[in-house]
Amino acid sequence: EVQLVESGGGLVQPGGSLRLSCATSGLTVRFNTIKWVRQAPGRGLEWVSSIYVGGFTSYADSVKGRFTVSRDISKNTVYLELTSLKTEDTAMYYCRTLDDKYGGQGTQVTVSS
Repeated sequence: EVQLVESGGGLVQPGGSLRLSCATSGLTVRFNTIKWVRQAPGRGLEWVSSIYVGGFTSYADSVKGRFTVSRDISKNTVYLELTSLKTEDTAMYYCRTLDDKYGGQGTQVTVSS
């Protein structure tokens, strides 16, 4: 059974940082592209970042230069480092497989003073 479990969200002030984790089981992150998406209140899903099979990464323009996606193959875990957070980054963050077949329950990030 494939499972993805997000963690690491929380309340942070503007300009702050968080590190989100996506712990996986039943698949190997080395051989699967994992993406992060987010959903702000009252809005649709927004793609944030992806880390591909070869280790390449890509980012939405809205987070480029502030967020960093990485993976630890030994832990089968994908991370999303969030820095210079803005209030508009407030959302539920989800990790998913590229085809959206598998995904977690999400972790809430709230950026507020």
